[in-house]
Amino acid sequence: MYYRAVGEFPKTRHTVFTTADGRPTFEEFIGEEGFSGTASHLYHLGVPANLVDTRTWEIGDLSTRPNVPLRPRHFRLPDLFPAGAERGKDVVRHRRLILANDDVRISYVVADTPSPLYSNGLGDEVVYIESGEADVESVFGTLSVGQGDNVVIPRVAIHRWIPKNVDTAGPLKAYCVEGNGHIEIPAKYLTRFGQFIEGAPLTERDIRGPVGPLLAAADEADQDTEVYVKHGHGSEVHGSIVVYDHHPFDVVGWDGYLYPYAFNYRDFSPVTGKIIQPPPTYQILEGPNFVVCNFVPRMLEYGEGAITVPYYHSNVDADEVMFYYAGETAARKGTGIGNASVSLHPAAYTHGPTREAYLNSVGATESKEMAFMVDTFNSLRLGEGALACDVDDYPWTWAGRRA
Repeated sequence: MYYRAVGEFPKTRHTVFTTADGRPTFEEFIGEEGFSGTASHLYHLGVPANLVDTRTWEIGDLSTRPNVPLRPRHFRLPDLFPAGAERGKDVVRHRRLILANDDVRISYVVADTPSPLYSNGLGDEVVYIESGEADVESVFGTLSVGQGDNVVIPRVAIHRWIPKNVDTAGPLKAYCVEGNGHIEIPAKYLTRFGQFIEGAPLTERDIRGPVGPLLAAADEADQDTEVYVKHGHGSEVHGSIVVYDHHPFDVVGWDGYLYPYAFNYRDFSPVTGKIIQPPPTYQILEGPNFVVCNFVPRMLEYGEGAITVPYYHSNVDADEVMFYYAGETAARKGTGIGNASVSLHPAAYTHGPTREAYLNSVGATESKEMAFMVDTFNSLRLGEGALACDVDDYPWTWAGRRA
């Protein structure tokens, strides 16, 4: 991401720095790829390494099973959190696992309660806000988010989710993608210096960063403070609760290129053409062995006889996961797919629209489809959440019958 500077910090890195009111600070470097990648420098009032305790965090059911026998899947996410089930739940501890492999975990949560402080030591996260509003408070400051936001949280950033305006905006509904590595803007959209190129579907003006500094209240600043941490390797995920001798929100200033940020699907500028454009046209992010796309309302293809729904395709190298959060999905009309549905179309399987949707698409001028897509280049396994909301008859909706 682009350079930001917040609060107080010294002119020169790695030098003694005292705040305007005379307090010493302690520099922390948060950087990717050792000391050679994207990074930020943070200046704390407390020593960021001061642990006083650690214990196990029992994360919950992260078990998976293979998609055998091979079949496309439809998951109805509202079945996981019926009305009222969000009470007392938070975004960090109450996620239900939908799909996973060694590269990525996809989960869903509905929450109305502030989360504990949290740090993902396995990789970056992108959290899509289906509905609701929240403040993401972190050592970098406060990032206010709402419906339609793609929220990117860098690895190890200590943060918490605070749902707000629950009475009017409803509970926070969040679709969480946890990568085992870094999640970034695709290089194809950037110059060699990291600036968005002309024609990119996003620009720096669409990116929102945290506002700060954010300092803990005086009565919390010197208290022992718990942080929930995920760590491990690949599909082996462990949880720990580490306790610091102070509140981590003690950063008086920071600068750098690494921090939480958000952008809204409404600010994505889709590319259309004479004939239908392939899904990579809608890519917004990429992680280790997966990509993320936003499908947004757009004008449809205008060429004579153009098919305006996706043509049938076999993703020979990828599993395709679509989260339909609003609007209308012409290609899957009549199949039961609707708002808050997730579809899994695995590699080695040909998929696309129903026969009627394909033939009736010619001449359509506008799409109101809104979907968040993850394509993974290694096969996904089914989590407990998927098994709990699987729609059993979905695979036969193309043919209209089961043998």
